[in-house]
Amino acid sequence: MLKLYNTRSQQLEELKPQGDFVTMYVCGITPYDTTHLGHAFTYTTADILIRHLESQGHRVKYVQNVTDIDDDILRKAQETGADWQSLGNEWTAHFIRDMQSLNVRAPDYFPRATEMMAQIGDMVQALVDKGVAYESAGNVYFAVDAWPTYGQLSHLPRTELLPVANERGNRPDDPHKRDPLDFVLWQAQAPGEPAWDSPWGPGRPGWHIECSAMASHFLGETIDVHGGGADLVFPHHESENAQSVAATEHEPFVHFWMHTAMVRYEGEKMSKSLGNLILVRDLLGQYSPDTIRFYLAQHHYRRAWEYDEAEMDQAVHELHKLIAGVKRFGGHGEVFDPGPMQSAFVQALDHDLDTPKALTVLLQLADQITEAAKNGQQVNDAQDALQAMGLVLGLRLDAEATSGNVMAGWNRHLQHFEPPSKP
Repeated sequence: MLKLYNTRSQQLEELKPQGDFVTMYVCGITPYDTTHLGHAFTYTTADILIRHLESQGHRVKYVQNVTDIDDDILRKAQETGADWQSLGNEWTAHFIRDMQSLNVRAPDYFPRATEMMAQIGDMVQALVDKGVAYESAGNVYFAVDAWPTYGQLSHLPRTELLPVANERGNRPDDPHKRDPLDFVLWQAQAPGEPAWDSPWGPGRPGWHIECSAMASHFLGETIDVHGGGADLVFPHHESENAQSVAATEHEPFVHFWMHTAMVRYEGEKMSKSLGNLILVRDLLGQYSPDTIRFYLAQHHYRRAWEYDEAEMDQAVHELHKLIAGVKRFGGHGEVFDPGPMQSAFVQALDHDLDTPKALTVLLQLADQITEAAKNGQQVNDAQDALQAMGLVLGLRLDAEATSGNVMAGWNRHLQHFEPPSKP
């Protein structure tokens, strides 16, 4: 019985899929720079949840988006002189290769915002028709005052909403807004910017509406799990929730809001804007993919932590214990039963995806295998169990290459972001 912490209710709840699939949406990257350890923590956490669900017999339908049109992309393109589409494709392809290296399974759907303009436009129009959004000078805004429950996901008092929104990209002095807290659904074209046609004139979508449109298009009006970094709770997910429920008139939009804690470095939240990044590609030059995944899994997804190179080096040592357990030659005597450890592993992940405890179980099993083998016991079944449980955490252990299904899944998406090869 898997229980997860629900940001909305602020308590552990049992995950009960609403259909034949567990439907899951995780906010993806804005591709104007490379993959850092905070990204890796979010997407390996989602990967472990999916692998655990599948190991327990569930089928999962997973969507991860690409925000390929955004203020940050346009700014970076202008700074570098690059074409904004080429810039986005380049960094998305870079991200995909990082995920392949880390043995992170690909989402079933990996849509980019620019592919979904029709769906986005339809949702914006629905919000205007329902009276919760308004047009002003070619822009369309969500009227927060028309939605009294705005703030219920983030649990922020009304007095704190505007200051926090302003810290995270809100433009309170926009003269076209009725209220400083209203957020943009459709943004009128600025000189030199790319634009798409709409009933309100040429422009591009706001950030929040992109995810609402993509989630509902691929997964339906209500989804089981919606994930992302904790910094997305407000205003992104708060706004996404409000506009989705308002547009579809279907409550809830999400059963479980699942947020991954922030990763810090040098005392600050790791972020592109601060530039204090530990890059996945750099770490892969020093450590194996399994070491990085082991290190990430040592941290519970809801607890903030700070990168520590000494802990990475310790992860190398701990990982060697697991690999030794898998490779240990046993005897032909009594069969060593891994059953109790398998149960403990499942119980750890069932309790709010407790990966640190799950790793402890794997290390204990590896030690038990080593001791049993010394005593002449047959350990093949236990080694198979250790390897299977490791794979739930994304660990390959004695395998040298990324899993074939991981490579194939991402390659299916990668072809849409790489330039065609020359004949």
